[in-house]
Amino acid sequence: MTSQRKSRSALGKWFERLTAATFLGGQVIVHILRGRFNRRMTIEQMAAVGPDSLLIALVTAGFVGMVFTIQVAREFIYFGAGTAVGGVLGLSLSRELAPVLTAVVLAGRVGSAFAAEIGTMRVTEQIDALYILRTDPIDYLVVPRFLACCLMLPLLTILSLLMGMAGGLAIATHLYQIPQSVFINSARTFLEYWDITSAIIKSVVFGGLIAVIGCSWGLTTTGGAKGVGQSTTTAVVTSLLAIFVANFFLSWVMFQGLGSALVG
Repeated sequence: MTSQRKSRSALGKWFERLTAATFLGGQVIVHILRGRFNRRMTIEQMAAVGPDSLLIALVTAGFVGMVFTIQVAREFIYFGAGTAVGGVLGLSLSRELAPVLTAVVLAGRVGSAFAAEIGTMRVTEQIDALYILRTDPIDYLVVPRFLACCLMLPLLTILSLLMGMAGGLAIATHLYQIPQSVFINSARTFLEYWDITSAIIKSVVFGGLIAVIGCSWGLTTTGGAKGVGQSTTTAVVTSLLAIFVANFFLSWVMFQGLGSALVG
C-alpha cells in the first residue's frame, strides 16, 4: 500500500509539473512577443546548445545513416531497386531520423543541463535573489534557453542530415558498389523542399519542448541535492516522451494523405 501511495503521489506531482510547464511555455511566448529577453544570455546559450553539441550530433547521424544503408541496400538490391537507396535514406533522414535523433541527443545533453542548473539555483535560493533584484527569471533564464534551442536545433538537424547522407553514401559505394552519382541523383529526385522544411519545423517544436520542460522542471525543484537529481532525470524522460508524441502528430499533419514521394 505504501509503494502504491508513493507511486500515485509521484504521478500526481508529475502531472502538476507538466501543467506548470505548459503554463510556462505560454508565458515564454508572450515574453518573446513583447521583446523581453536578455540578449547576452541568449548568445551564451546558443553557443552552449549549438557548437558544444555539434560533434555528438554529427557522430550519431553518421552512424545512423550507415546502419540504415546497411539494412536497406541489401534488400533493395535483391529486388532490383538499388538505385532508390539514396532517395529512401534522404526521405527517412529528413522526415524522421535527423530531427528526432538530434532532438534526443539535445534532450539528454542540454535539457538535463537546464534542469540541473536552474534546479540548483532554486534550491540555493538564487531564484529568490533574482526577484529581489527585480529581475524576472523567465526573461533572464528561460527565454534565452528557449530561443537558443529553437534557433540552434534546426541548424544541427540540417548538419546531421548531411552527415547521415555522407555516412550512407560511404557504405553504399564501398560495400554495395552503388555508384556515387546514382546515390546522389536518387536523393535529388526523391527529396523535395517540403521534406527539408518539415525537418526544420519539427526541430523548432522539439527545441521549444526541450527548453520549456528542462527549465520548468528546474524551477519547480524541491528537496535539495536529491531533488535536483530527480528533476534532471524526470526532465529528460519527459522531454523524450514529449518529442515522440509531438513527432507523431506533426508527421500526421505533414505527411498523412499526401501520396508517395517515390512516384513521379
